[in-house]
Amino acid sequence: MPFTGPFEDRLAIRELIDAYADAVTKRDAEAWGATWAEDGHWTMPDYPEFPAQTGRENIVNLWVGAMEQFPGIMFEAWPGSIEVDGNTAKVRSYTAEVYDQGDTTVRDRGEYDDECVKIEGRWYFSRRAFRNIHKQIQPKGS
Repeated sequence: MPFTGPFEDRLAIRELIDAYADAVTKRDAEAWGATWAEDGHWTMPDYPEFPAQTGRENIVNLWVGAMEQFPGIMFEAWPGSIEVDGNTAKVRSYTAEVYDQGDTTVRDRGEYDDECVKIEGRWYFSRRAFRNIHKQIQPKGS
């Protein structure tokens, strides 16, 4: 079953996903960084220009630089699976984002394969691996 474990933990992880998405859309590095465990690991193999990073500070620094390429981004995310086992969880989530690049509008769909960890009663991403599912590029206004 894709949703297992205590309801309170699954809800807190859903809120973690929502906080992450909100921080991306607001371009809020502090709030975005607060979703990561201190020793977190982030990888996006479909985007070799963004090498894998370990450690919250390194991850946030990469993200801040990367966000310069995505002006006006609208980012949404929702869980496909949350499996809680004590203070750890395996999570799969899906994303949809829209942003402008030059004279085009880009619509991306993706999937995160995550591991989360509960530290002192709060959930964090300890590992996120992103893969692109679909990308659509259109001239603005079409």
